[in-house]
Amino acid sequence: MTALRDLYPMPGIDDHWHVPQQFDAVFDWKFDEGRTTLMHLYQKGKDMQWDALKRIDWDLELDPENPMEMPDEAVAIYGSDVWNRMTKKERIELRRHAQSWNISQFLQGEQAALLAASKIVSSVPDLDAKFYAATQVMDEARHVETYRLLQGKFGVAYPMTDPLQELVNDALKDSRWDVTYLAMQVVIEGLALAAFGTIRDLAQNPLARMVNAYVMEDEARHVAFGRLSLRDYYPQLTQKERDEREEFLVEACYLMRDRMTQSHELYDVLGLPVKECKEYVENSDIVKLYRTMLFQRIVPIVKDIGLWGPRIRKAYEDMGVMHYAELDPQTLQDEDERIAAQIDAGKARSDYVQAVAGLAE
Repeated sequence: MTALRDLYPMPGIDDHWHVPQQFDAVFDWKFDEGRTTLMHLYQKGKDMQWDALKRIDWDLELDPENPMEMPDEAVAIYGSDVWNRMTKKERIELRRHAQSWNISQFLQGEQAALLAASKIVSSVPDLDAKFYAATQVMDEARHVETYRLLQGKFGVAYPMTDPLQELVNDALKDSRWDVTYLAMQVVIEGLALAAFGTIRDLAQNPLARMVNAYVMEDEARHVAFGRLSLRDYYPQLTQKERDEREEFLVEACYLMRDRMTQSHELYDVLGLPVKECKEYVENSDIVKLYRTMLFQRIVPIVKDIGLWGPRIRKAYEDMGVMHYAELDPQTLQDEDERIAAQIDAGKARSDYVQAVAGLAE
């Protein structure tokens, strides 16, 4: 298998990124029964483990002209003068690079989640949370494996964007276990869920739909874990401590909202006018809608965990995402699980039909 680093179209990418950390590894000597909600989630995490090499049909291929078979409206510069000047061949290459850029960010984010989950196992004080976080470590390893296999089919890959790297760095370096939760389980994985859902719901390629649906099924549990843990913890903090978390959250949300403009490296790689492309993306109604949609998983969770002060509400009003506060996180999680089961059922029917056809020959 080709090393991912060899698929980067730009030189000078280091093999490793080191993030210094300072946090306490906490033992819980109580060994009590734990909170019912978290122990239920832990059992669910055990029951719903799956093997990426067995559950996903890796014989399926991506489309040569539109890998995940996404609508062209999903290309950030769709409808621009640059797009209109492009030849058919150039658009094919742009689709491949743009879609690969997205999958690359998913892959990079999943490795960050793997490291964050392992940190949470050590640093969170309660044993029930350690139990669940341990199942998440396995989930994240599987997600890295899954997106690595999908990424290889594109034949090109991109490094982590600066905004994502900045937030991951803050999440891993902060000594407070709940800030790691807040950055990874709420912001990064909340955004990822919405982005995965776009591909799951819009892609016509069966492999792309399958990968994102199955990963979403796990990620919905991870976000629920963060929500349940932080909802119990934040009422115990002082107002000053909650204000600090809200300030961190506002800055993180603005940072990640603006990450959509950070794909300019692919325009440079493809020889497109970077400044013109960036200006179009900044003012694109489609991009603005997509940025807004990315917060549909974050806003109701932030409200639920109790970080709902004036600064948070003002920021979400400014972003145009306050209407998501009325969504029910549990209903969204149930829907993710339903769709994954539906794809499994469709795959099982397809396997059965093929088996019967083989016997008839």
